Amino acid sequence: MIIKKQYPRRNLLCRVTFKLPGETADFAKIAYLVGDFNDWDSWATPMKKSKNGIFTATINLERGREYEFLYLIDKRHWELDEKADKYVRSHFGDCDISVVVV
Repeated sequence: MIIKKQYPRRNLLCRVTFKLPGETADFAKIAYLVGDFNDWDSWATPMKKSKNGIFTATINLERGREYEFLYLIDKRHWELDEKADKYVRSHFGDCDISVVVV
């Protein structure tokens, strides 16, 4: 997984691109980016799958904040991001949640 951050000058937002590579999602038909930024709405941010099997989603996030997130694959499997800035313990069970810091 890859997280790319772009900080445009004179802008309070950071453009963040999340990539879920084929090796993680080879079997997947669809993936969603789910987190604080979309109120944990499972269907709000679908990821686009390229011909080489990489899922991507780009969103604008407010600078100076941390956002918890996960990937939802095929509407049933939750996945952490291996390249997240950090991880926190979930409030809903015995698992971790990925965090991106902008």
